[in-house]
Amino acid sequence: MYSEWASLSAQITANSCGAQCFSVLNKFPASAGREVVVSVVKQLGTNLGITQNAEPSHLVKDEEVKWCMDVICFGLSLPLQEHETIKDCVNVYCEWLTALHPQPRISVPKPICEDANLYARQIINHFHNLFVPRQGESADTIKRQAVLCHRVLRTLQQTAQISQLMDRQTWDTLLLFLLAINEILLAPPTVKDDVGDQLCERVLSVLFEVWLLACVRSFPSPSMWKTLQESCAMWRHRVALVDQWNRVNLALTARLLEFSYGPAFPQLKNADEDGQLIPIGMSNDCVAQTWYRFLRMIGNPTALCSPHIISKSSHFVQWALTHEKGAETHQHPCLQQLPQIFLNAMKGISSQVDAFLGLSKTSLIGLTGGGARNAISSSSTTNAGSTGTGSGEGSAPAPAPTTPTSTSGPPSASSSINSLPLTSMGAGVELAVARPKCNSILHVFHEWLFEAAHIGGDTWRQNRKKQACEASKRPSSMIMEHRKGSISLSQPNSLNDPQSLPPTLTIDKYESGRAEAIGTLCKIFCAKKTGEEILPVYLARFYMALQQCLKITESRECDETLASILLHSSDLFRLDLDGINVLLPGFIAALEIVLPDKDLKLKTQSMVFNRTELRRSAINILLSIMVLPLHYQTLPIRDLTCETSENRMFTFIQLKSRLMNILMNALQVETDAQNTHMLLGGLLLCVQDAVTFEETELGGGNANLSHNSSGVQHHDANLLSSACSERSASLVSAGTASLGGQTTATMGAGSGSIRDTGSAHDYPSLTISDDMSFEFGQELEGVTTYDNAHALFVRATYLVCHRLISSWKTDLNVSLAALELLSGLARLHIRETARKFTNDTLVKIYEASQNLTIISSDALECKRAVKWICDYICYQCSRPPPAHSKDLHSTIVAAFQCTAAWLMQHPYLLQDKDCLQTVLEVVELGISGTKSQSKGTDIPKFKDEKELKPASMRVRDAAENLLTIILEQVGYFPSECGPESISSLLDELALMKHCNSMVPAAAASSEQAIAKFKYFVTENSTILALLEEPLGNDQDPQPTVTLLIRGPFGRHAWTMQLRHLPRSKSGIKYHAINPGRPIPMNDVTQRLDSEQKNFPDGVDKVQPCVADYSIPTTEQMREQYGTAVIRELESLLENQSIHEKLAWAEADTSADSLSHAQECVPPTVCHEFHAARLFLSHFGFLGFETRNPQNPAEALGNPTQRPLIVLDTKSAAFAADLDRLDKLSARTHDSVYVFYVKNGQTSAQQIIANMGEESSASHDPHFASMLQTLGWPVQVSEHSGWTGFVHNSWSLKGTPEEQLKSTANELNYNGSQRVLYWADVSSEIAFVVPTTWNLRYNSDTCDSGSISSTDQIGSSNVWTRGETDSAAGLAKSKSRNLSLELDTNRRDVKEPVPPTRRKGNVTKPTLLAQAPAKIFLVWLESYEDYLNFPLEDLLAYTRTGEELQTQQLPRASDCHVIFVHSLLSGLLRVKLQGPPGRMSFATPLVDGMVLSRRVVGNLVRQTALNISRRRRLDNDNYQPPHVRRRLKVQDIVQKYKMDLSEADLLAHLFQRAI
Repeated sequence: MYSEWASLSAQITANSCGAQCFSVLNKFPASAGREVVVSVVKQLGTNLGITQNAEPSHLVKDEEVKWCMDVICFGLSLPLQEHETIKDCVNVYCEWLTALHPQPRISVPKPICEDANLYARQIINHFHNLFVPRQGESADTIKRQAVLCHRVLRTLQQTAQISQLMDRQTWDTLLLFLLAINEILLAPPTVKDDVGDQLCERVLSVLFEVWLLACVRSFPSPSMWKTLQESCAMWRHRVALVDQWNRVNLALTARLLEFSYGPAFPQLKNADEDGQLIPIGMSNDCVAQTWYRFLRMIGNPTALCSPHIISKSSHFVQWALTHEKGAETHQHPCLQQLPQIFLNAMKGISSQVDAFLGLSKTSLIGLTGGGARNAISSSSTTNAGSTGTGSGEGSAPAPAPTTPTSTSGPPSASSSINSLPLTSMGAGVELAVARPKCNSILHVFHEWLFEAAHIGGDTWRQNRKKQACEASKRPSSMIMEHRKGSISLSQPNSLNDPQSLPPTLTIDKYESGRAEAIGTLCKIFCAKKTGEEILPVYLARFYMALQQCLKITESRECDETLASILLHSSDLFRLDLDGINVLLPGFIAALEIVLPDKDLKLKTQSMVFNRTELRRSAINILLSIMVLPLHYQTLPIRDLTCETSENRMFTFIQLKSRLMNILMNALQVETDAQNTHMLLGGLLLCVQDAVTFEETELGGGNANLSHNSSGVQHHDANLLSSACSERSASLVSAGTASLGGQTTATMGAGSGSIRDTGSAHDYPSLTISDDMSFEFGQELEGVTTYDNAHALFVRATYLVCHRLISSWKTDLNVSLAALELLSGLARLHIRETARKFTNDTLVKIYEASQNLTIISSDALECKRAVKWICDYICYQCSRPPPAHSKDLHSTIVAAFQCTAAWLMQHPYLLQDKDCLQTVLEVVELGISGTKSQSKGTDIPKFKDEKELKPASMRVRDAAENLLTIILEQVGYFPSECGPESISSLLDELALMKHCNSMVPAAAASSEQAIAKFKYFVTENSTILALLEEPLGNDQDPQPTVTLLIRGPFGRHAWTMQLRHLPRSKSGIKYHAINPGRPIPMNDVTQRLDSEQKNFPDGVDKVQPCVADYSIPTTEQMREQYGTAVIRELESLLENQSIHEKLAWAEADTSADSLSHAQECVPPTVCHEFHAARLFLSHFGFLGFETRNPQNPAEALGNPTQRPLIVLDTKSAAFAADLDRLDKLSARTHDSVYVFYVKNGQTSAQQIIANMGEESSASHDPHFASMLQTLGWPVQVSEHSGWTGFVHNSWSLKGTPEEQLKSTANELNYNGSQRVLYWADVSSEIAFVVPTTWNLRYNSDTCDSGSISSTDQIGSSNVWTRGETDSAAGLAKSKSRNLSLELDTNRRDVKEPVPPTRRKGNVTKPTLLAQAPAKIFLVWLESYEDYLNFPLEDLLAYTRTGEELQTQQLPRASDCHVIFVHSLLSGLLRVKLQGPPGRMSFATPLVDGMVLSRRVVGNLVRQTALNISRRRRLDNDNYQPPHVRRRLKVQDIVQKYKMDLSEADLLAHLFQRAI
């Protein structure tokens, strides 16, 4: 930079020599000169005002002043034993220098005041004598000399700061003087505690600070700058030089950033004293010039790695020549500090790079603090987002060279419930939006960083050999060698045999600095913006450096360089860097060292870094490369070196097994909660991607690959054994084409579906079909059998279940993530062909009835998974009472939901007796708190003998929900109504349209239809609506009743008939037309009259007994009662006989007599039945309980709870309340709002306009494909589920609403006409793509059909639990929140005691614990636009109609945002943003994950559902949908029940409805 300018080094030397012989007293003996100095200086010192009042100086002529100055000059060179004399000399000169001040002291001679600059230059030169080191002085005298030097330096610095008189010549003199004294003190080799060692930092700081002042007052000439650079090259063996250099550079960088990038750019915070380094008034141009010149001041820092260069000065040569044992110059002990100096220099450069990137929010005081050599050994650069300090082994910095430490706090030794951070996972301090381009930063620092990154590598060693050959051609003068210019790596690094270096200076000791350099390079390249171009030469050098640093030694240890790369390369594979995939094998090898082993093998135990952060960074890298093998398939990976002759090139598909093994083994040994969370998300991504890949890419192919008949050699150990992993890794790395005879890979044609049976909508998939090449089929031969989708499914299920039950069960977030993963695995449907070649022990084929039946491992694996989940629930419920908390119960509820997912997707599990019993036992445990049989040998305890004591009400609700799913939905979902509804689509109005008695015009209102029904409530939770009229399509006159059953889990319609014959015989008529009879015969047989006898003939012969006499005779009666009574009796008998004879005579003469042969005619068919009475009676609803008068509780004044309650339907509000009940969905409902952000858009209006018809054509085509995978499109006018808006959700579309004109825009899913919808048995989700219509709609959200605030709260189903008092009189029972206490007063009651719910407020809704959740899905064309996403402004477009019913509107800080950015490779990068909280982030998506387009829709949907579920679990006031419906039923009962007696109830049954 200064090659054309002359150096002033010679002038420095001349001034130094001239100053020492300047005094005439040097001509005399030393004793004579000393006496003169003592007498003169003592007299001058008395006038300074130090010991007495100052007086004007008596020196009035120039000659007098010059004579005295000649004496003082000699006095400054006296031996240190004359300390007092030297001190007086210093005091005199310091006082006289005040002539340059605005107010000189009174003791300053008049000639000096008149020509201050001339005399000041002479005084400054004379001061040189004070700084000359004296030989052989004691430590005490050296300290005295240092004190005087400090006084002089302080005076010179103060004068430079406040003087307004200094001219350019004086400034140059001052700067040359400071350079000279630094040269004298710092150029010699460091000797501990000598004057140079004591003054080192002080003289350097004064030099740099005065130099900065000179840049403002009198900018130094290029020759001066060149002299400074050459001088600094001589001082590089001093630690303080680099420390002060860093200090000044960071202070200048802070000012440079202020005016270069504006106040919005992140401020570089330095120490307070460093902030005052830059003089006030320094212009922006001056700052820029000074910054660049200071940056280049010490030359290339990589020269510090060559002791031979640093020790080439004459001072080191002199030391080597005078050494008693003979030594080389580079063997001086002070050079052992070079590795630390090199590290400090690299850290300083790294800190400047951080500042330019905007990573300077954390203070860099540790780096810039003066005087603290150890400060730099602690971390100065922070991993993105880290604050504080910490390490895996401890937070105290080690004295040895250290790696860049990640400072996010000490890692947790074991998982804890609160171990997840409150910030977005994987996201640290964001880079500045206005940061410079990578090329700009590299233009400044690339030479140093790239060369430092190669230190000790193969390239460096080769260059060193070439440079050694050229060394002999160089000039022999070592000093002049340095004076010629800056030192760079192009100069010889070694002139001698490296074996002669001391052990502390071998090249491996510089690894810490190398690690800092490569880490800084990684940060620079990871700062690449979307669409930014980086020069190919920089990319090439960076890739070469990374490949050199990623080389794994035979010992497979983690060194500082490897750790630094992993810590700072989290985003490297997410940035569309050209050719970055050439580094994939190297990074995988590095991940195999860091992740799979629990105890990381360190190269040196002195390495200080946070192991948890290192693993987290490695996991981030792993998540960004997981999908690459299946994305690129057979694409070869080029090798940067020329070593391809031994090993053939890799293909991406060959790396799949190694990645899978890294992931599985890392998950096995991980102890940190956040890292485990990330790994679980990555695991589901892998399995989902493999399943979808085999479905879409291989489903149509028929590739039967060759295999050995010997079959697969399986391992007896569990599927996670590392034996397979090591074998696979070694074979793949060796480049073998296949696994030989031990491998079987058979693939056949098969068609699987990822949708549920019977549902055309359940799991939409994006099919990206490419023709499977022949090469790809060949590559699959080399893929081990346990890497296909089914094997991954088996391994993942086993691993997660095993760790969940063993070590994750005490951690809330990890348990939730594991259960979310298991739920995701349950929804996967593996192709049959994928199962067959997994392992021959997992597939059994037998022939039964000549039908081949394949029993795959799926049933066994799924059964085992369900069993593990049930065991998990049992363990959590059995924990001691102190452990029962909200978090514990949240995990139990999530486990019940996970069990339901497995049973719904695998209904055949309920056909297994053991599995069914296990599940039902867990359901019983959840509902009642205990099992009927703790052990198989115990006597079952019946339900009415148990006391209900669930772990909590939330657990009981979850268990009830699972039981209902088992009984109603497993194997039957979706029903004929489709997945849009689990309730019947029929209501009273729809049924009455088909009723015979209803005129169509009369069925205009629901009130009229409801009047035709009778309403009863049973169990205080189910409303029965009974219609006794047959529907119009049934002409069979049978007792028919139509039921609408409204219960906690939905509305169901049934029609029942009382039949005496089965329907198969119902066509036979029971009452046929009379076929006629034959004519009766008139000949009547003659009847023989015979006397009837009441007793046998021989009865009189029987001897009577006492009993015979017990019946009195007529005579005895006459005697006893009198004759009148007997006569009256005889009269009655006679009259009766007469009446009977007259009746017989009348019958014989009538036309109906038998003698006229009247034909029998069947009675007319009855068309009127009391069907409701029959139904209720037959089903046991009319069984009234008997009262026990002895029991006060059952006295007549306290009527018992009847099984049936009659509702009064005459109230006008009944229909409205019934409609509100129908509007309460039995499933959870959520909404996701989808936005498309074009490059650079920051306003809500621009983003909303993207979905207009004119703008949709310019969208990324993958955006439309992603939308189709989120759900299936539905017409709002015909949809009966959740639409994203309250007013038209869950309504029966029997009469279509006003049909709107269809739009031509296929992406119009704003909810006005169409919306994307997805549902399963327990949840609904609508994907809305807002447009300007949504903003207009918001003003008319609340209509008459909306749900009132007492019924529904929150779009994320945030409900408040209310007080429920059952009619059984439990209002006074003890309230339980999460306790396990019992009501001991009811132990003798046989009936189960239902637990009471939390006390709440029925009439007034309580304030929400959380705002309604809003989930956004944002497609970014430019990734950096997520920083300026207008979340607050877009909330107005996302109203559902529920906000007005809640007491808290959603806030931007409560919103969850899933950003998706499309990479040039066709993959998708994910960014998650959400509110702080322990449970904010759900799986499977993880911040920074890279996805395949095949799985993006599925994973986004699962993540949105899991986010909503977690928010519900975390909300104390949340109630499940079936609980809300039950409470609404109870509310209806309280409002409309009729208190009827038993007789009134029976009479009501015989009354016809209107």
